[in-house]
Amino acid sequence: MIAIEIREPGPPQVLQPTRRPVPEIGAHEVLIRVAAAGINRPDVLQRKGLYPPPAGTTEIPGLEVAGEVVRAGPQVTDPAVGTQVCALVAGGGYAQYVAAPAVQCLPLPATLSVEEAAALPETFFTVYLNVFQRAGLRPGETLLVHGGSSGIGTTAILLGKAFDARVIVTVGTAEKGAACRALGADHAINYKEEDFVAATLRATEGKGANVIVDIVGGDYVARDVVAAALEGRLVQIGTQGGARAELDLRAFMSKRLTLTASTLRVQPVENKGRIAAALRQNVWPLFASKRLMPPIHARFPLAEAARGHELMEAGTHIGKIILVV
Repeated sequence: MIAIEIREPGPPQVLQPTRRPVPEIGAHEVLIRVAAAGINRPDVLQRKGLYPPPAGTTEIPGLEVAGEVVRAGPQVTDPAVGTQVCALVAGGGYAQYVAAPAVQCLPLPATLSVEEAAALPETFFTVYLNVFQRAGLRPGETLLVHGGSSGIGTTAILLGKAFDARVIVTVGTAEKGAACRALGADHAINYKEEDFVAATLRATEGKGANVIVDIVGGDYVARDVVAAALEGRLVQIGTQGGARAELDLRAFMSKRLTLTASTLRVQPVENKGRIAAALRQNVWPLFASKRLMPPIHARFPLAEAARGHELMEAGTHIGKIILVV
């Protein structure tokens, strides 16, 4: 098969097509003929040598795919061979075939194309786990999302509104703000023009946000504390602005805040399977009733994965970047 390898840690140009054996599958896995794969920020970090794959995982990048199941292990009853699925994988998505744990596969929503379905797993697993399962966002609460135009951000808008939350996002341009509002965001704060803390408090009549999703880290964490509501929940899922933060614990305690954080890739298959089951039960029916539609900013052929990485690092995209296999 054709796959994309990271020749050595470095810029996007180190991503090169190569020939690899089609993966073998285990008893609880399926082999997927990949039609499309999503590009995500962790892929960029892996390419730079900053985020190695878990032990025993292929070094081929790619964390989400959509395509057809062409082989199933002896212990797999669902999905069946011939089924169209999207799947979360720990690596190997930038290829014509990938092995995936069966429990991490979900059926293609009838309302989406295979390319749109490839945009779902990484961000939908991440947002559902962190915003709903860990932070417990409830209808009527306010969700503040940093990086509203990113894959995580656009997914958080879609799911937050689908479950009747009020959604505020931070963005870096007026164009991104307009795109986020078009997706359903109630407020889009341009962090280059105004302080997101003050803007969030104004938008909530001084109450603050009940749940804050932070992909930035660094000095944003202390500012999140000020922007949070009483009994608020802070969700840390990225460190693009720095891995260290300094907090005023008195403010943290006085608001009775909760800080939760996680990474998805290294979690056991059993955990990811439980998230997939929850998505299938609670979110997948909404694709028809709530018209959930993940925004795709650009598509590139598999062999041009480097161009996709260049676009992601430029930071101008709104929504997902997809590789078409």
